[in-house]
Amino acid sequence: MVLISTIKEKVYTVKEQFTVLDLFSGAGGMSYGFHASPKFRVIGAADAQNGKPSSGKGRLECNKTYKANIGIEPLEADLSEVSPYEIENYLIDTSGVANVDVLISCAPCTGFSRTVRKNLVEDDARNSLVSRSADFVAHFRPKIFVMENVGELLRGKFSHHFESLTKKLEKLGYSVSAEVHTLSDFGLPQTRIRSLVIACRNEFTLRTMSNLWAGRAIAKDAITVRRAIAHLPRLAAGAIDPSDPCHISPNFSEKGLERLSMIPPDGGSWFDLLEVSGGLGYLIPSMLKYVEQGRVGPHPDVYGRLAWDRPAVTIKRECSHTGNGRYAHPEQNRLCTVRELGILQGFPNDYRFEASSLSNMYRHVGDAVPPLVSFQIAAVAKWILTGRKPSLKEIILPKTHLSVADIS
Repeated sequence: MVLISTIKEKVYTVKEQFTVLDLFSGAGGMSYGFHASPKFRVIGAADAQNGKPSSGKGRLECNKTYKANIGIEPLEADLSEVSPYEIENYLIDTSGVANVDVLISCAPCTGFSRTVRKNLVEDDARNSLVSRSADFVAHFRPKIFVMENVGELLRGKFSHHFESLTKKLEKLGYSVSAEVHTLSDFGLPQTRIRSLVIACRNEFTLRTMSNLWAGRAIAKDAITVRRAIAHLPRLAAGAIDPSDPCHISPNFSEKGLERLSMIPPDGGSWFDLLEVSGGLGYLIPSMLKYVEQGRVGPHPDVYGRLAWDRPAVTIKRECSHTGNGRYAHPEQNRLCTVRELGILQGFPNDYRFEASSLSNMYRHVGDAVPPLVSFQIAAVAKWILTGRKPSLKEIILPKTHLSVADIS
């Protein structure tokens, strides 16, 4: 037995695995980072599988994708209602273990995001799930607690939910770190800004992603769309790659295909249609209104193409339509496939997205914590628990576009 750290009379060994419970587990983006690390064992997950409010509860099907990749059937449960005791009973039934070393609770971010206009004035009821997470910490007493959310969690109008969580965690004997990061700084080929909360029991030394990346920097060409997806086979709209069922893109209407074909490759947007003969006929009413006002409007990325040599825009839940954002391929006349957006979201190139509808597969991608980043979060957790700082090799998730050579 090889000893690597002793913390207040508790000895942790190289062979020991730490247990992980993921609340709000979605398609497994956060769990996968820990699942891919031999030091951790995911013993359970829970998610209500709620998609768009109009689609009804339990329709998202994300638990299918989670099970296909993590190997565990998540508990379908509303975390605003289920008790910690019910979660504990589920853990015992599922894995025979109820001791939780790492508790993940990535509460829904929709109620904090500034992209949802009503959030400018109305506090979404789901925001209370942030503070509710402390109830599960109090019950399971994990060594480490992790939460990821939009940047507004820490600096937005309703940041009092996070402040309440912090007070509860500190009262329970935890040290808390909260940072806002641009995830391309960690190698994600996407301009995604997120809050990251890491807390540990006071008997441990708290570490953060800033600590992990101190003195390290990512190469600029490593975070481009070109590096991430240019190698994938060409595909027509509505087609599927016979060798990869996730390399699939929805079909277009005739007018939609004509519109996209008029938008210039490599970063073109809808307002480029103003320079094209007949282009005005492909503008939707809201676009025409902004043109009349002499401005682009609040959504300049809709119907836009990604640019090869820049990171992708933020990939959001409703990324299954070019009218929802800059999700068109840089040069091919189609929406980026589930596989392409999955890679841009930091998933391994063989991750399986499973659902009865293609729209839900896209939602699984857009809702997720990028596994490329969660693997690094797992490395931070391992550092906290063992006292040993991870090497560069230990922070690179296999089967992603990133390599050790990309970090200086």
